[in-house]
Amino acid sequence: MAHVNRGKQHPAAYKSVLALNKEVEEAVARAGLDAKLAELVKIRTSQLNGCAFCLRMHTRDALEKGETTDRLAVLAAWWESQYFTDQERAALALAEEVTHPMEPGRHEWDNGALSDEQVSAVTWLAIVMNAWNRIAVRSHYPVAP
Repeated sequence: MAHVNRGKQHPAAYKSVLALNKEVEEAVARAGLDAKLAELVKIRTSQLNGCAFCLRMHTRDALEKGETTDRLAVLAAWWESQYFTDQERAALALAEEVTHPMEPGRHEWDNGALSDEQVSAVTWLAIVMNAWNRIAVRSHYPVAP
């Protein structure tokens, strides 16, 4: 299959995802979620989807927002570390569930650490990040040193 840049091939669809991304970012802020937590969700979603382009971009963004290298180093195994707050753990578990849906019902993330508005914002953040990952991976965005 040819390496097709989806954004260039269908710019209107790409612009729609950009608009959705902007609305989701605003929803995350309105829900009172920390910008570093949003970057953690983006990075974890990108780890699960194997999107090198988004991993590099959002790791840099997280560092610029004050995230630590120690927390980023253990993000792939967040549940085994004590680095993350209850709210961050709930958001990461929810993002994983959105990325790889499981059976319906109460799950590990549903511990009361997130308000309904925050659950919705994190869900939308994971949805839009999954879309970006698929756009970047399928478009074969270059990732070079």
